[in-house]
Amino acid sequence: MSDTPQQQASGHDTPLPEALRITSPSPLVDIGANLTHDSFERDLEATLTRAADANVTTLVVTGADLEGATRAARLATRFPGLYATAGLHPHHASEWCPELEQAMRELHRHESVVAVGECGLDFHRNFSSPADQERALEAQLALAAESGLPLFLHERDAGKRMREILSEWRDRLGDAVVHCFTGDRETLHGYLDLDLHIGQTGWLSDERRGHHLREFVADIPAERLMVETDCPYLLPRNLLAKIKGRRHEPALLPWIVRELAHWRGESEAELAHRTTLTAKRFFRLNEDAGK
Repeated sequence: MSDTPQQQASGHDTPLPEALRITSPSPLVDIGANLTHDSFERDLEATLTRAADANVTTLVVTGADLEGATRAARLATRFPGLYATAGLHPHHASEWCPELEQAMRELHRHESVVAVGECGLDFHRNFSSPADQERALEAQLALAAESGLPLFLHERDAGKRMREILSEWRDRLGDAVVHCFTGDRETLHGYLDLDLHIGQTGWLSDERRGHHLREFVADIPAERLMVETDCPYLLPRNLLAKIKGRRHEPALLPWIVRELAHWRGESEAELAHRTTLTAKRFFRLNEDAGK
């Protein structure tokens, strides 16, 4: 659930503390990593090395505006194991125009772009008006229907309206994931009824805002669940050691998997294996064949 520059994190080159160097028992896919964020400029290659050491082998780099999506696609071309999304976040929805639509359409043809988005509705902040958000969302739903790509969706405090819009479009769309789901049980089941996938982050470990998720995260069917950091945002609050600058990064995804497995009553290894299979199927990744 990426936010705007007002919530940006600071970057530091120091390695993770020893207590946080956790290795997943099975390769992981981080479906939402904001690696074009300024905080990764100085140490991106080291960040990717730490991710690989943690057995986070595949990362989908989020593109939330035209510049970010273009940079994400370039990164995905440069580094193996990286892929990109391309869309316009609802915070920027007022920028939607025919020229931007065409630029996004061209990005969706890029070999490394595997989803349309990040797009959706965010009525929590309303940095763009609800009307502009709905207009930009529907335009991007049309692009997803046109391209056949899956959707990478953002929703905050807009579950009812999001479900209404998606219900109207559902027959024309392929797979879709509500990334960084933070809503309530009713909203979750509404999305599952629409055959959507659900992304989970470190929000689950936030005792102030995410505690409610623990009560029903087990309701998500295994074949619909994927995991993500949404780094550099949403650093888990219950880590065993502090990180200078509090920048989240993909190497911490195994911690999120461990937490999620605990609250779902599953083994860490099984959850890691299943979410990776789901993510590779969802984004149509066949890394053995190359990009």
